[in-house]
Amino acid sequence: MGTHVIKMPDIGEGIAEVELSQWHVKVGDLVVEDQVLADVMTDKAMVDIPSPVHGKVIALGGQPGEVMAVGSILISIEVEGAGNLKESDKPAPVAAKETPVAAKVEAVVESKPAGAAPRPAAAVCQGPMVAREADERPLASPAVRKHALDLGIQLRLVRGSGPAGRVLHEDLDAYLAQGQSNASAPVAAAYAQRNDEEQIQVIGMRRKIAQRMQDATQRAAHFSYVEEIDVTAIEELRAHLNEKHGASRGKLTLLPFLVRALIVALRDFPQMNARYDDEAQVITRLGAVHVGVATQSDVGLMVPVVRHAEARSLWDSAAEISRLANAARNGKASRDELSGSTITLTSLGALGGIVSTPVLNLPEVAIVGVNKIVERPMVVKGQVVIRKMMNLSSSFDHRVVDGMDAALFIQAIRGLLEQPATLFVE
Repeated sequence: MGTHVIKMPDIGEGIAEVELSQWHVKVGDLVVEDQVLADVMTDKAMVDIPSPVHGKVIALGGQPGEVMAVGSILISIEVEGAGNLKESDKPAPVAAKETPVAAKVEAVVESKPAGAAPRPAAAVCQGPMVAREADERPLASPAVRKHALDLGIQLRLVRGSGPAGRVLHEDLDAYLAQGQSNASAPVAAAYAQRNDEEQIQVIGMRRKIAQRMQDATQRAAHFSYVEEIDVTAIEELRAHLNEKHGASRGKLTLLPFLVRALIVALRDFPQMNARYDDEAQVITRLGAVHVGVATQSDVGLMVPVVRHAEARSLWDSAAEISRLANAARNGKASRDELSGSTITLTSLGALGGIVSTPVLNLPEVAIVGVNKIVERPMVVKGQVVIRKMMNLSSSFDHRVVDGMDAALFIQAIRGLLEQPATLFVE
């Protein structure tokens, strides 16, 4: 038997160190070739580290949240034959650290034992209640949490059938279908005194998000501008196009129309499609429009990039937005797909609220935020009518963008959306 040592690989782009985000294996596990051993986080993306060999894990080179240099020992695997371990490569033993249960839940997203078979929902959802530790936060996506809140369901009482016990939408349905015969227990628990605490490690994607948001707010001179837009006409056009072409070309959301409005408006406001190097004191205006679309995933906010949006049709933009969003949510987006944007579009969909103050995605100088659509009575040509209204809440870097230019830019977008035919007039 020998030992095969896997070192932290050189991921490229001049990166000298990366953060160990998550282990997918533990000491004693048997692994096979190409099995994912760990996730590491660069400044731009999460990267899987696969095993090049079959064998048994005998040592781990770090703990989740640890920043490791490229070339340092990541993991040691016992293999048949001589292996590749040199005397100088032998790793020092890593002391095991205890992590609070709640921290493990937050830090290790969807981890599962190597080779574990997925559990069918029927085998897991055997009753309406499940025992969890008092300080244990069930794993669930934001959409599932909102669904549970709308239904009045306490997630800690629902058995999860997803990876690592993650609660899925079908688990909520199973919980409701089986009834709540023990309803008195949740009610009693809801009014019980609580003194528990939880400590959550800020590691991986959450650490990167925190660093970028802090950096953006410290370096850029943010200012926000909010405008109300009548989207009745654009929504009627969208519904018409979906009815006519949805089956053959795919359904359109509002986002590709917003991307189109950005493209057209930027022709008159090229200063918004720019990056600012504040160290070199250089503004670079770009002809290509690479639109970042802020996307919420289970591990945090990611911004996949629709490249050359200026050359895409509505359906091409819609398909690319959908593809990138799915890749980001599934943790499959590449570094290239998560970098290089020139202006960002952010939307919380139905949760969009009335007003928001989005943070710039540096080194960009503009970000356009989309709030929810609501029906309101409006006065149109002296008559009170019901219209579909939506706010755009946008932020700009005041070091580069003047307030008047920002207002005119958003007003141009408003005019395009309220008169949707102008989106396609060249």
